[in-house]
Amino acid sequence: MTEIGPRNPANGIETSGLKTTGTVHYNLEAAELVEHALRRGEAKLTAHGALVAYTGQHTGRSPKDKFVVRDASTEDQVWWDNNKPMSPEHFEVLYKDMVAHAASLDLYVQDLVGGADEANSLPTRVITEFAWHSQFIRNLLIRPERSALAQFAPKMTIIDLPSFRADPARHGCRTETVIAIDFSRMLVLIGGTSYAGEMKKSVFTALNYLLPPRGVMPMHCSANVGPDGDAAVFFGLSGTGKTTLSADPKRTLIGDDEHGWGEDGIFNFEGGCYAKTIKLSEEAEPEIFGTTRRFGTVLENVVLDERRMPDFDNGSLTENTRCAYPMHFIANASETGRTSHPKNIIMLTADAFGVMPPIARLTPAQAMYHFLSGYTAKVAGTEKGVTEPEATFSTCFGAPFMPRHPAAYGNLLRDLIARHGVTCWLVNTGWTGGAYGVGNRMPIKATRALLSAALDGSLNNVEFRTDTSFGFEVPVAVPGVDTAILDPRATWSDKAAYDTQASRLVSMFIDSFAKFEAHVDADTRNAAPRVFQAVE
Repeated sequence: MTEIGPRNPANGIETSGLKTTGTVHYNLEAAELVEHALRRGEAKLTAHGALVAYTGQHTGRSPKDKFVVRDASTEDQVWWDNNKPMSPEHFEVLYKDMVAHAASLDLYVQDLVGGADEANSLPTRVITEFAWHSQFIRNLLIRPERSALAQFAPKMTIIDLPSFRADPARHGCRTETVIAIDFSRMLVLIGGTSYAGEMKKSVFTALNYLLPPRGVMPMHCSANVGPDGDAAVFFGLSGTGKTTLSADPKRTLIGDDEHGWGEDGIFNFEGGCYAKTIKLSEEAEPEIFGTTRRFGTVLENVVLDERRMPDFDNGSLTENTRCAYPMHFIANASETGRTSHPKNIIMLTADAFGVMPPIARLTPAQAMYHFLSGYTAKVAGTEKGVTEPEATFSTCFGAPFMPRHPAAYGNLLRDLIARHGVTCWLVNTGWTGGAYGVGNRMPIKATRALLSAALDGSLNNVEFRTDTSFGFEVPVAVPGVDTAILDPRATWSDKAAYDTQASRLVSMFIDSFAKFEAHVDADTRNAAPRVFQAVE
């Protein structure tokens, strides 16, 4: 093989069983990877020098094509209701076929790390067919010092070959697309998809499996810290504002998507950000917008105009347009990716039913209930077939990435909240004054004002009322915020319609949580919402 680039000579790709008549490029940096991507016709440049790549039919993750090897070590550890099993035999055939497929390809290798806490980190080798995938993952994970590459020893390997096509009958999968994880071998195989996010989420999935037995909580969240060391964690599904609200110029950004909570505090799993860019504007999100004009940033499925300027309002390819950039492209980003134990936890929901208040304070039991529920809502027009608001419950705010039973994560979170005296809040960034189509989106100015009051502690000093549907505490009045918006029912012109909508949402919560009741304590079960009773 022809091998180029810095590496551990004792850990070439042959240790993963790979050999190729092509060239193996180890740990190339941005300039070289961009040159390769352009020369190979994989991508093109914007007017400002960012790299733009298109992923074809796969413009998002393929959760139905993701598999975990079911063997003696995973049989009793993996939540099989949520994870599709693959036999060791099928995985071995898939592995050998992918090795054979790679035998004539040029390959790109990045030696990277998942986890800024060295005691809980996962050194990961990512072997890709595309140069732009190598630049993407180099942006997203943590890059070791160049001097450390000569001693790098991976604990997990990802082999990513988009041109490989799986055979469902031969490989025990569903389609030509496959994402298969063998936790016993710490090996991930990705084929049949060019969507780069599969690599990033494979690392997250692995950490979600490895860390809980060590007492470390893996979290699908963003995190930041104030000037006084007051850290905050933001849980939330896509579209709830997790990235936007944590990007506060007055606070240091720890990370925007994946973190661990261990003995010494919060640590980022990643070394970069993967931000949505649909409708992105310089006025609303100047920090993220600025990264799209940097050399080294990777734009995914973003349409360019005739001047090679990104058209962030164009969702013709997908609404899931993205940019991937290293953390240091954000001016107020943490250099270490670590901070103290959180003082506040924020759980974000985009309630399209218009029932949830803009902010509510949660008891520890309510926090565990809403964490396990993982509620948000899709709105009409965002997906084919969705004609009215549709509730989505993704447990732990990240069910697709959770190998273990949700109770394992919920119990860890409950214990950490209690041990460190954390205050928990539920924030609705969705609709007010009516459901989607009737009401209006929660004003971002009000959300930011309420969040600021929560994070600086002043919100704890105002008067609260108990919500009649959900039982959590809602502020009655907050300086600088329109008092009317704090009572959702009062914002509806048709109070009877609100009561009906609230009752419907409460029932959805109860039905969704039924599968967890046997796995939680009485306090958490009693934190469930109760059927709404109108109060005039």
